[in-house]
Amino acid sequence: MTWIRFQARMGSSIPKLKIRSTCALTPSVYYKFSHSSRTMRDVKVKANPKSTHQEDSPSVKSTPEIEKKYVHRVYDAIAPHFSSTRYAKWPRVAAFLESLPSGSVILDAGCGNGKYLGLNPNCFFIGCDISSPLIRICSEKGQEVVVADAVNLPYRKGFGDAAISIAVLHHLSTEERRTSAVNELVRVVKPGGFVLITVWAAEQEDESLLTKWTPLSPKYVEEWVGPGSPMDSPRVRNNPCFGLESIPESDVSVKEEKDKDSVEMSHQQEYFVPWHLPYHRAEVSGASASALASGLAKKDDKKGAVVYNRYYHVFSEGELERLASGVGNAMVVDRFYDKSNWCIAEKELQVEKSQILATKHASIQSIERKCLMIDQKIAAQNLKITLLRSTIQDLDSKYHCSVQQLRTLKSEVEELKELDQEREKYYELKCSEMNEFMQNVERFRSEKRLQVKNLRDHVKELSSTFEEIHNKNNYLRNTN
Repeated sequence: MTWIRFQARMGSSIPKLKIRSTCALTPSVYYKFSHSSRTMRDVKVKANPKSTHQEDSPSVKSTPEIEKKYVHRVYDAIAPHFSSTRYAKWPRVAAFLESLPSGSVILDAGCGNGKYLGLNPNCFFIGCDISSPLIRICSEKGQEVVVADAVNLPYRKGFGDAAISIAVLHHLSTEERRTSAVNELVRVVKPGGFVLITVWAAEQEDESLLTKWTPLSPKYVEEWVGPGSPMDSPRVRNNPCFGLESIPESDVSVKEEKDKDSVEMSHQQEYFVPWHLPYHRAEVSGASASALASGLAKKDDKKGAVVYNRYYHVFSEGELERLASGVGNAMVVDRFYDKSNWCIAEKELQVEKSQILATKHASIQSIERKCLMIDQKIAAQNLKITLLRSTIQDLDSKYHCSVQQLRTLKSEVEELKELDQEREKYYELKCSEMNEFMQNVERFRSEKRLQVKNLRDHVKELSSTFEEIHNKNNYLRNTN
């Protein structure tokens, strides 16, 4: 066993963890950041924030096909069986989580079936994983989880007090993506927090394990694993029909690789590691049926299981330390090897106290200016509210006056309606009387006309009689 320790600056140190001799951890990384303690109001999640240092390369943002097929699809298919085998807590991880202060917010990136979520009852746990079936298993336990990619965590910068990534980085197929995942873990932890990362080691104490794994031949490593994204391979760009199905699970080159000596085998880091899903498992009739049909899995009748190949990049000595050394403002303070595992601890360099005070002072001044502006806005709003209340009172008074006027007008209208009705009745009565009067006039005129006619006739008769008398008188005179 080797042990290397780097002195932390400004007198800070990493909490000591009790390690049991039976600890069988994978290589681990701790990050310790300077200053600042959390408050309960900090416990807020903002979805999908963009990291200020997030890689812009398509190989980081887009998931390579080898990960989609030999990691994502495999874990989706074996999720229930995988979960049933993952219940034991690794002592080193448990000790790390139990050492965190009460009230800490802990982010578990690649939480799997959530066996570490809630391990410390005095802390808040939030988990994420790329596998929807595993997240569903966590959700059924009542755990706070979300589906997310390790290279693009959905948390704002400095959100958590600690973060863990247990057995995740070795499933990322390029160094660029592995670096991005470490950057993300450091980004989401606030200064003063820790990050614990574990991966599989290339230097296995039990070398017989390596014989059970299928090494990827150099040409497949170059095309599908490194140095960049598999999708950047000229072979893939020039042949759109070329797929991962062309990667054989057993190849002549693979057989030749197995026959090489142990020195050459020690340089091998890319493997397919089998997972045996027993025939009696219920999920064999689900996703495994299509996996067998598509060639993603194969049957092993001797072991009575469906065999899936999982992609792994095992870490060599110093690789995890090198990968973490360029992250942010952090520094390595501890490195050790324990039972086939490389572990390092890293601590962020602390800012000078004067800079911290200046920053805090500037922040306080900014807050005071904002408070002053808010007070001014409140005073202006209060004035507006007073004016509005006065306007409302005036409008209310006018409304009551209008209501009273309306009631008066309604009363007058009712009276006018009654008068109009009476006028109509009076008019009808007078019309009836006028008609009767006109009828009487017509009768009177008719009667008087008849009387005048009779009188005229009588006058004529009298005139005629008078003339006759007059003529007789004249005759008599003349005769005499």
